[in-house]
Amino acid sequence: MKSNETNSVALRTILYQVNVKLGDIDFFRTILVVDDEAVNREILGMILEQDYEVIYATNGREALAQIYAHQKELSLVLLDILMPEVDGFTVLEAMQADEMIRGIPVIVLTSEKSSEVKSLQLGAADFLTKPYDLPEVILARVRHSIDLYESENLIKATELDELTGLYTRDFFFEYGHEFDKHRTETVMDAIVLNFNRFHIINELHGRAYGDNVLRAIASEVFQLAESVGGIACRYDADTFYIYVVHSINYKKLLDRIQTNLTELLTETEIQIRMGVFQDVYREVPLEQRFDRALQACNSLRGKYGSKVAVYDKEMHDREVFVARLLSDFDTALKEKQFKVFYQPKYNIKGKFPVLSSLEALVSWQHPEFGRISPTDFIPLFEKNGLVQKLDHYVWKVAAEQIRDWKDKLGVTIPVSVNVSRVDIYDAKLFDYLLKLMKDNGIEPSAYLLEITESAYTDNSDQIVSVVNRLREAGFRVEMDDFGSGYSSLNMLTSLPIDALKLDMACVRNIAGGSKEMRMVELVLDIARYLGVPVVAEGVETKEQYELLKKAGCDIIQGFYFSRAIPPELVAKLLKQGVRA
Repeated sequence: MKSNETNSVALRTILYQVNVKLGDIDFFRTILVVDDEAVNREILGMILEQDYEVIYATNGREALAQIYAHQKELSLVLLDILMPEVDGFTVLEAMQADEMIRGIPVIVLTSEKSSEVKSLQLGAADFLTKPYDLPEVILARVRHSIDLYESENLIKATELDELTGLYTRDFFFEYGHEFDKHRTETVMDAIVLNFNRFHIINELHGRAYGDNVLRAIASEVFQLAESVGGIACRYDADTFYIYVVHSINYKKLLDRIQTNLTELLTETEIQIRMGVFQDVYREVPLEQRFDRALQACNSLRGKYGSKVAVYDKEMHDREVFVARLLSDFDTALKEKQFKVFYQPKYNIKGKFPVLSSLEALVSWQHPEFGRISPTDFIPLFEKNGLVQKLDHYVWKVAAEQIRDWKDKLGVTIPVSVNVSRVDIYDAKLFDYLLKLMKDNGIEPSAYLLEITESAYTDNSDQIVSVVNRLREAGFRVEMDDFGSGYSSLNMLTSLPIDALKLDMACVRNIAGGSKEMRMVELVLDIARYLGVPVVAEGVETKEQYELLKKAGCDIIQGFYFSRAIPPELVAKLLKQGVRA
């Protein structure tokens, strides 16, 4: 929202400066003087020629010929009204009828007061009365008309999106503010229309074809907005904003757009979604209304049966909740509201399950909201650049806890921590982890680093380089969430890892002889070929445990054995012995 307001202010400032300064640019502008009397042409020529390029015409027919011949460079026409053959009124009418020359400003030259009103009605910008005023007055009127003409052309050139002909985002909000100012009682809806995965269209059919699709969408959007007196813009590459009177049938609009797009695309390629914010009382600024419509639109990601979402109380509450989490983050770190718990991992290769390591998991004990699940804040912090701060906090707490158990119980139990994409690209990661080990007197082998499968696919060369360096220093690296991403088997054979963590989604529906179980068995075969153990996450039942043990799974983690527990309960486990 603030970004849009800043852009609008900047835009108005630029246009103001252009309006003031454009006439100072050092080049000659061309003026056409049209008058059947030679003496009048000579007088005007003498006044203008020092500052302008002047061409002449002796009647209306010649004037139109000159206008068409010089339409691209012509800045102004001084037009006598009373002339033989074709008079000035006829020239004005002809110019108004032709879009190519309609915008060229005209100052009429007349000695008859009655002609002035008619001239202005036909589009004249100004008039000069015969006999002529002082040269300074003529030059000032000429300069003023040219400045207005050039400023207007600049505005027209920047207010429309070149591809679609809709407003640009900055002009869209400017016009929206004007609309609100003058139609305060009209209930308006903010609508965001987005073509999901539009880049696939460009990749399959080419950019020119994709541009045709955008034009087709824009055409429908424009017709909708125009039919109800609203406005529309192309906000981004494949996103459109529409500001229209309330009571639009949104599904009908989408169906109409999709029907027209079937001439260009197959039905499976058309993936349009719409978000709507209805603000009966205009309680929030215009930009924020569209922010909320966009939020509603984005809520449809992955919901292939839904096409339209209206911003509602649930979304509003979520928005407020998210804002609070972000604003409370630094305080939460300082006050140690983030609590680190540890979920046991059991090696099941022997006769009895044996505690082999722990995973550090974080939750947030908020003073107002109570316990907040990591699924609520981890993705949020990843999106807003805060996850690295949280990771460092968890790493530090986990390292100190390993040292504490070692000092008090004489046992060093390995703990795994999550390493995000952001961490991997941090040039200081290696030094930070080594210092953490040194400060707490623990060996890197007791500190397991879990990196998600999807992170490996981002930039495999850099990931491999970072991971190799960490392993050489003694850290053990586990590929987390395996089976949830897009790793190819070929890539898997080249990645440096010490363990595969099978995603809980792979385990959830396993049963004897099922396809899910067969997939798990294939992963276990691959791991054996690579010579690395497999950790199965999310094991909750005895049946799952027995199936995995029989299939040769190495380590199990999940509610069947234990939830994530606080450090003091881990200490009890360690005192009792490591056997389950």
